[in-house]
Amino acid sequence: MVCVVTMHEKPDLKDPVLIEGLPGIGFVANIAALHIIRNLKAKLFAEINCSSFQDFAVTVEGGQTRHPINELYYYKGEKKQRDLLILYGNTQALTSTGQYELCGRILDLSEELGCHYVITLGGLKREREIKKPKLYFAATDGEMAKELIDAGADVIKGQIFGVAGLLVGIGRLRGFRGFCLLAETLGLYPDIVAAHNILNVLCEMLNLKVSLDLLEDTVDETRKLLESFGLLDQSRKERKKESGFRWFV
Repeated sequence: MVCVVTMHEKPDLKDPVLIEGLPGIGFVANIAALHIIRNLKAKLFAEINCSSFQDFAVTVEGGQTRHPINELYYYKGEKKQRDLLILYGNTQALTSTGQYELCGRILDLSEELGCHYVITLGGLKREREIKKPKLYFAATDGEMAKELIDAGADVIKGQIFGVAGLLVGIGRLRGFRGFCLLAETLGLYPDIVAAHNILNVLCEMLNLKVSLDLLEDTVDETRKLLESFGLLDQSRKERKKESGFRWFV
């Protein structure tokens, strides 16, 4: 097995936008994607399992197991809102080869559904206290970059690791437009402020009617999920010393 996709249905969408929301620094993308899914009542239509995902499962209430997985949801836009594909999950691939295989499969599936626009989200780790997190971006083209500058984001300098960087980079080579949007964060907890800032910009750009009133509930749900996989425990250890765990953006 490399990347196996289980399709529950094939949605009929019009020029959808793919939004990535996998775990990373500050779990910003995780929170933002889950909040959009909950608010818009997006429907699960596909699950992705990869041999490069984490090699364990955890038990949940009732004795069942939860395993590493990526999921794809869809939303058919109403009243001028865009159709969406939303990538959500509890892991990224753990190897470089696995990341390329995963991103390629996601783009294949998105393209089959008429998608040519990809947005990735994440946190940009800082070592100092952040009173008002700034937003940074990398875009596929100048027109997209201007939109983000007008929205108040700055150009990021440096590297973007993981799915957040690869989906946009590989996507551009395949004719996708899009951008990566990052919010400053300390990166050691589910960061509600960073997620709130990203959602504000994202909803305005895509004309999404998403309420942010219950964002704290989404953060609580994200925290429980991450604790069940030991990811928050890993974050606490990093406060004491740097470990070998690789945080993706």
